[in-house]
Amino acid sequence: MNENINKSALFNGSCFALITTAFTFSIRAGILPQLGEDFGLSASQLGFINSMWFLGFPISMIIGGIVYHSFGAKNIMRVAFVAHTLGILLTIYAGGYTTLLISTLFIGFGNGCTEAACNPMIADMYSGVKMNKMLNRFHMWFPGGIMLGAIISNVMTTMNLGWEAQMWITMVPTVIYAVLFYGKAFPKAKVEGATSLGNNFKALFSPVFLFLFVCMSLTAISEFGPQQWVNIVLANSGANAMIILALTTGVMAVARFFAGPVVEKLGQTGVLLAGSILATIGIYLFSMVTGGIAYFVAIIFALGVAYFWPVMVGAVAQRVPLSGALGMSIIGGVGMFSTAIWQPIIGGWIDSSRETMRAEGFSGDELELMAGQETLQNMALFPAILIVLFIIFFFWQKNSKKTEMVSPVSH
Repeated sequence: MNENINKSALFNGSCFALITTAFTFSIRAGILPQLGEDFGLSASQLGFINSMWFLGFPISMIIGGIVYHSFGAKNIMRVAFVAHTLGILLTIYAGGYTTLLISTLFIGFGNGCTEAACNPMIADMYSGVKMNKMLNRFHMWFPGGIMLGAIISNVMTTMNLGWEAQMWITMVPTVIYAVLFYGKAFPKAKVEGATSLGNNFKALFSPVFLFLFVCMSLTAISEFGPQQWVNIVLANSGANAMIILALTTGVMAVARFFAGPVVEKLGQTGVLLAGSILATIGIYLFSMVTGGIAYFVAIIFALGVAYFWPVMVGAVAQRVPLSGALGMSIIGGVGMFSTAIWQPIIGGWIDSSRETMRAEGFSGDELELMAGQETLQNMALFPAILIVLFIIFFFWQKNSKKTEMVSPVSH
């Protein structure tokens, strides 16, 4: 069926599309202080702008997952290219707060389309062990792309290149994936017939799925919260915030490459519990340390959050199999949606901490450092709650069949 498909071009195009997603995450994190300064935005307003990235993502991902078989991967990626291009250009030529909200929503929508199209497309092109291998290679480019974008943003900021120039960089992988996809035949979709949509919906209300649903909302913000705000909350810690972001995502990419043996050894529940402990320690230490030791803390944090997303999605596939592809789309969607909701709240924490520290007599860099550290202590509550939830989950699932490695199907 797919003999004449140019698998190499389609796979490489998918990777560049995911790099676009990663760049819009890390470069946007890098330019947040500049956006706040140029447009006179509060941290709460920056939080609402951030939230649009995470809101557009699940909307288009879930819609794209539903219409994948009828609309097709090629058309979904056409929508992704239009959304990415509009979002990037509207950001560059933004006139103020409202334009930045709309542009970031477009970018998030393009990112969700990428997820909706590329995951099943790669699964349609390959089978068995090869499919698992290629899905893993595809998903390495999210943390890998964030690392690359963070380094680019840091270098350009150091060279006093404006945020507009940094946003233009995100158009590079966007154009590359459009060129790679242009004129190519896409694989025929494999329509799932083993499980009915009715059974999928019933499974969404099972106790295990509902429990994982709640946990996913916390694992996602534990991962994305500190990363998206790193350049503001750690800007005055004495460590380079964008290098910390690059180091964190680099460690995550390597950790995910070796996910198989780790999950096989500890099992899904063990990996999730260990990750929540390390993430709590990492975020809490971030709120206390300054200088070079922050780079060491970044490694602890990265090892904590590295497996959250893929193992949570794998847990749905393994432990709620009747939920099917719909369950995995929903669990990914709630992760992004939760992160969208928490962004302005985190921004509010920063604003509130600044006011408190100012009232106590702090000013300048010292004020920003104290406000950032207090905000990080609040963020540490997310994985701390997960420790309790995953201890419950560990004993709840202890007598279940031993977990096999389920290939990550989302970041």
